Amino acid sequence: MSIKLVAIDLDDTLLDPELKISSKCTAAIRQVQQKGILVTLATGRMFRSALPYADDLQMDIPLITYQGALVKNSRSQETLYYKPVPGDLGTEVMQYFAGAGVHYQSYFGDQLCMASLSEEGQFYAELAGIEPLIINDMLAFSRQSEALKILAVSFNEELILAMEKDLISKYGSKLNIVRSKPYFLEIMNRSANKGIALKVVADHYNIAREEVLAVGDSYNDLDMIKWAGIGVAMGNAPGAVKEAADFITLSNEEEGVAEALQKYVIKYRNEGGNCKI
Repeated sequence: MSIKLVAIDLDDTLLDPELKISSKCTAAIRQVQQKGILVTLATGRMFRSALPYADDLQMDIPLITYQGALVKNSRSQETLYYKPVPGDLGTEVMQYFAGAGVHYQSYFGDQLCMASLSEEGQFYAELAGIEPLIINDMLAFSRQSEALKILAVSFNEELILAMEKDLISKYGSKLNIVRSKPYFLEIMNRSANKGIALKVVADHYNIAREEVLAVGDSYNDLDMIKWAGIGVAMGNAPGAVKEAADFITLSNEEEGVAEALQKYVIKYRNEGGNCKI
């Protein structure tokens, strides 16, 4: 089957180290769109943070945001999928991070919320391009509102790994716990991941799994890379992600997204569907 839907991760996949989309990748995406093939973004970022990139790429399609906790159309704002963290579990996870003395933040109503603007929080806010809302008593607030996700940030990678292992042992059957970067530990609803969200988008357009291409670089991309008919890992991806993929493209610094689109969509269409994995 030919590809009808493409899902692309943002950070360390489509974006270069300057958090920009190269002209080559932009041109490849527009060429794909001109062929009538749908292209969406699948990111851990907030909807607000992903939207400027979608607008630059002239997308009118549901975007996969918050690791799949929110699927929302970039133009109409229609919500297709919404899976927040259950309130009681969210409060417990925040208490865990507070007790560990690490920076954590949450997202209520597409708003980035922090208890204080720490070094880690400032780093994240600049990365996302979003001004955070400071809420002194995050725990009290979490008892009134459900979070789309909770994120711990620590530049101590060993600590992140240890917390990931501990939280999976405690909440692995109830929550989706995954690293998106070596220093980001993300907590979501058990039914929130990029694979499930990508299926939601595909079903919305009556597109078969075999007609979907997914491109990503990190552990939070594994679900969609495994679910898609063709899963592509970036050259800068860790070994586990590369092993799960059907194809390993160039790194984000080498415009690997453009190479993947050329191989599996543009060239495939031009040659009449003779390209194989």
